[in-house]
Amino acid sequence: MEEHATHEPLLKKQEGFVFYDDCAGCKIEKLKQSDARIPYKNLTFVWIVTLCAALPISSLFPFLYFMIRDFHIAKREEDISFYAGCVGSSFMLGRALTSLIWGLVADKYGRKPIILFGTIIVVILNTLFGLSVNFWMAISTRFILGSLCGILGPMRAYASEICRKEHEALGMSVISTSWGIGLVIGPAVGGFLAQPAEKYPHIFSKESIFGRFPYFLPCLTISVFALVASIVSCWLPETLHTHHKENMKQDSGKAALEGNLNEPLKPHKIKGSEGNLPLNKTSILKNWPLLSAIMVYCIFQLHDMAYTEIFSLWAVSPRKLGGLSFTTSDVGGVLAITVVDLCHLPLLDRSGFGMLIFQLFVYTRVEKILGTVMVSRIGAVMSIPLLSSYPFIAGLSGLILLLVLNCASMLKNILSLSITTGLLVMQNRAVPQEQRGVANGISMSAMSLFKAVGPAAGGSLLSWAQLRQNAIFLPGVHMVFFILNVVEFIGLIMTFKPFLAVPEGKDSNLEFDPEMQRAADH
Repeated sequence: MEEHATHEPLLKKQEGFVFYDDCAGCKIEKLKQSDARIPYKNLTFVWIVTLCAALPISSLFPFLYFMIRDFHIAKREEDISFYAGCVGSSFMLGRALTSLIWGLVADKYGRKPIILFGTIIVVILNTLFGLSVNFWMAISTRFILGSLCGILGPMRAYASEICRKEHEALGMSVISTSWGIGLVIGPAVGGFLAQPAEKYPHIFSKESIFGRFPYFLPCLTISVFALVASIVSCWLPETLHTHHKENMKQDSGKAALEGNLNEPLKPHKIKGSEGNLPLNKTSILKNWPLLSAIMVYCIFQLHDMAYTEIFSLWAVSPRKLGGLSFTTSDVGGVLAITVVDLCHLPLLDRSGFGMLIFQLFVYTRVEKILGTVMVSRIGAVMSIPLLSSYPFIAGLSGLILLLVLNCASMLKNILSLSITTGLLVMQNRAVPQEQRGVANGISMSAMSLFKAVGPAAGGSLLSWAQLRQNAIFLPGVHMVFFILNVVEFIGLIMTFKPFLAVPEGKDSNLEFDPEMQRAADH
């Protein structure tokens, strides 16, 4: 009896699939098979960690114009936007160079180590960015932060792997919602906490560290949140399967023979993150549904990044240059759409709350009816006339300006998230689990490269447009938002056939090698 217990096999069979007791990924699969409920606890962890990755990207936009001005590197006021765009692009350039590497590492060693390392990197380098004393220190810390923070790609794979297939769209919605809220809360933190010695002199003196480093407080606040996220990451269960593929093949063959010796042998499928893991992998470079979804995704991300950079710089630019003459607090309030009560205290971020409700309850229902591609198309179509109205909004003033601008900003955020969520779902459905880290790494690298172009191109475009205020054709900022619409229209066209390839079936997934399947069928 004792001898039998000592030599108990390390694998178990459940519902025709093989599980290994010492494999973290198999434990998640067994849990998903036995419990059809939504994994709210793990999705909450995903939401927190994704928010940690998003906050450092957007928090600097409200004060970046003033930070570059304080560095005294720009010879003209019109050149500030150019240097600000370079700092904004440095993070994305670093991420573009390393995201594929982080994806490969995540596929080999697991999602959890990469996520934990990335959160710690945010704590260190985001703090150093707030202590920057010149342009080159700022651009260097941002570049290194982008290079070493490989959170988002593995987190996308992780979100789809902890959910059953019917909840996969919800997992991607949590990722995109948290990311979108981060792009909303980040500017609020940067806008309200930058230059605290000037805004809150009764709390922060000019001789304090926050007076000598006026942009340190928002960075420190986000770093503290990143420290909390790094602690939360310790409770993330690993989802990567760690058993050897040779054993998987042997055990799958045994399981098939034990089932029915009279039936033809078909490819045995080990239970995967939302279906089945293949024994033979299709080359990612030949996976056109994945590659086409990534390309369309990159176009829309280029547009969104350029929009965020342009909006922030346009809002703080003086009226004579076609801007709104906003302060950092004004920009942070508009980007976050923070509602202020009678005592002028910031209340709940209704934009972030609205996006959360939309993604968790509205988007999933609409996606089931219309499909992911159609939702993305509708979002792109509605964004074009919305952006065309921005130059005319600048002609307003006072309370009407704030109300209209807040509504436009909130609608733009919701439309962008709708587009992004659909494309992320398509990317993860196009590959099996064992390729998902690499696939998201490729997506992140390509997207980051496009996003690296976004701020630099947006800043340069705005600087050029501000020099042509009296032009006959699309003067000033009219040209800026026209070009943004051109990019959005290109993305819309790319969502149609023959460019965008969608796997057959609404919820289909490339689960195993087609050649292997054809051989089995014969």
